[in-house]
Amino acid sequence: MISEEELAKLSYPDAPKIVTKIPGPKSQKIISDVPKYESLVRPGGAAPPVFDEGMGATVKDPDGNIFIDMAAGVAVNAVGRRHPRVIKAIEEQLGKLMHAAEAVNTRRAELAKKISGIMPEGLRGNCVSYFTQSGSGAVETAIKFARHITGRAQIVAFHGAYHGVWSGSGALTTGDHYHHGFGPLMPYVIHVPYAYCYRCCFGLEYPSCDLQCAKYVDYVLNTPYTAADDVAALIVEPQQGEGGYLVPPPGYMEILKKACEKHGALFIADEVQAGAGRSGKMWSIEHSDVVPDMLTWGKGMGGDLPMAGLTFRADFADKLVPASQPGTFAGNALSAAVCMTNIDILTDKNYDLMGRAAKLGEETIARLRGEAKETRIIGDVRGRGLFIGVELVRDKETKEPLDFPTEIMGKILPGLLNRGVIAVPCGRYHTVVRFMPPLTITKEYLEKATDILLSVIKDVESAAK
Repeated sequence: MISEEELAKLSYPDAPKIVTKIPGPKSQKIISDVPKYESLVRPGGAAPPVFDEGMGATVKDPDGNIFIDMAAGVAVNAVGRRHPRVIKAIEEQLGKLMHAAEAVNTRRAELAKKISGIMPEGLRGNCVSYFTQSGSGAVETAIKFARHITGRAQIVAFHGAYHGVWSGSGALTTGDHYHHGFGPLMPYVIHVPYAYCYRCCFGLEYPSCDLQCAKYVDYVLNTPYTAADDVAALIVEPQQGEGGYLVPPPGYMEILKKACEKHGALFIADEVQAGAGRSGKMWSIEHSDVVPDMLTWGKGMGGDLPMAGLTFRADFADKLVPASQPGTFAGNALSAAVCMTNIDILTDKNYDLMGRAAKLGEETIARLRGEAKETRIIGDVRGRGLFIGVELVRDKETKEPLDFPTEIMGKILPGLLNRGVIAVPCGRYHTVVRFMPPLTITKEYLEKATDILLSVIKDVESAAK
C-alpha cells in the first residue's frame, strides 16, 4: 500500500491554510464578473471558492487560500488533481495525437480493451464500450441502446435518482430543480422507491422489513395492471449519489436483477459517481452478486480530462446499427490516454488505493457515528469507502430535516469553507454533507476535514441555543 509520506507529496502541504476572508479580493472580483459572461444555471456559478490551482486532495484560490478538497470535483478527481503519472501521460500524448474524430485511434482502441478487463465479473472480457464525454451522455446512450435492443419503450428509475440533465437522462433524474420548467422531457419513465433505510417510505426497518422496497419493484415489473408492461430497462445507482449518498442493504440489488430477468428488461448500473474505486471496489455493483447488462461510467475514470462511456454485453453489439451513433469528440486520444493512466493508478497493487479507501471509509464512518451521539443535528451517517454522507436534521426523533439554505444548514457549508474545507451537499432536502475526497487524500487531511466538520456543527449548534 502506498505510504502516507508518498501521498503527502501529491498535495499542497499544511492545508488548510486560510489567509484572507472567503472570498478574498481577487476571488471576489472574478465572481462579480461571472454573471456578465456566463449563465448561472450551473451549480455554484457565482459562489466561492474560485479554483485557481489544484494538487492532489487540495485546491488553491487566487488569493492564496488552500483548501482540503472533500468534493474531488464531485467525485471526479479519484486519483487527485495533477497526479504526476497523469501529467506524464498528457505530455507524452500531446506530441502524438489528440483529436481523431470517428477514425480508429490507437489510444481509444487500447482503452476499450482495458475497460473490458476491469468490468465486473460476468461482464469482464465479454463486453464492448461506446465512448461519450459525460455521464449524461453515457446515460442517454444507454436509454437509446436499451430501447433498440429490446424493442421496448419504458425505463424504470428510482426516487432520488440522478442520471444527468438532458432530455432522457433528465427525465430519469428526480430532483425537481434539475428539470422543473424544462418539460416535457422524455416520456415512458416509471419511478419507484430506492432503499433509503433512514427514511423508509414504507415505515419499516431493516432487516425486519424483508426488503419491501426491492420487492415492490418486482411487484411493479411483474404484476398485471401496474402499467409497467413495456419496460426496456431498469437503471439504478448501486450507491445513490445526489439522492443522499445511500448504500442499499445486502440482497437489494439481487432482487432488482431477478425482477428484471423475469420481466425481460435490461439491468443498467449507473456507476458515474460511485464507480472508479470510490466504494473500495472498482465498481460499487461488485458489492452485490449482480452482473449488469450495461454499465455507465465517467467522472473518476477521466479525472482531469473528460471521459465517459457505456459498456454493455458483447452479444448486444450485433443488435445495434453500425455507424448510426456518431460522437465527434468521444474517445479523444488525449482523454483516452489519461483514462488508461487513471485505471492503472487505481488498480496498482503497490498503491492499493481501493483497499485503502475501504479502510479509511470504515474508520471515518465509525468515528462520525460515535460523534453523532453528542450532537443534536446529525441524524444519520452512512456510506461505503470514500463515499460518505452525513444527514443533518432538526429533530433526531422525528427526523425533520433542516431548512435549506436558511437557518442552521445555511451556515454549515460556509463554515466549512471558511475553515478550509470544500464540501458539497446532496439529498432529497439538500441536507446531507457528503465526503467524496480523492482516493489519494492523506489520512491526516481526512481526519482534519472530519475534525472541522464536527467543529462547525458543534459551533452552529451552540450559536442556535
